Amino acid sequence: MREERGSGPGEPAAGAGSGAERSAHDGLAALARRRWRVAIALTAAMMTTYFGFLFLVAYDKPAAGALIAPGLSWGILLGALVIVVAWGVTGVYVVWANTRYDVELEALRSAARGER
Repeated sequence: MREERGSGPGEPAAGAGSGAERSAHDGLAALARRRWRVAIALTAAMMTTYFGFLFLVAYDKPAAGALIAPGLSWGILLGALVIVVAWGVTGVYVVWANTRYDVELEALRSAARGER
């Protein structure tokens, strides 16, 4: 088994310095940044939904308890909507990861192995 990494973070790999290795490293770093941006955006969407619901229930109980149909209040409907949004956010991430992230990561792996 061959060790190709340097001894610490930020150190070049053994024999590093070629343009291909730098390009692969830059591609991986860019992909990691994109993954973080997607994760932060989806996390923000979920937290806004969840805490918006909690603040409604905590600070405007009459609005949350108002009936929109017999046996169905705004609070129950919005609580169910929080669950649906969580599924939606998860679905968006799974689709993004399967169609973009995994494809780009595999392309970087193939390039690092020298495959075409």
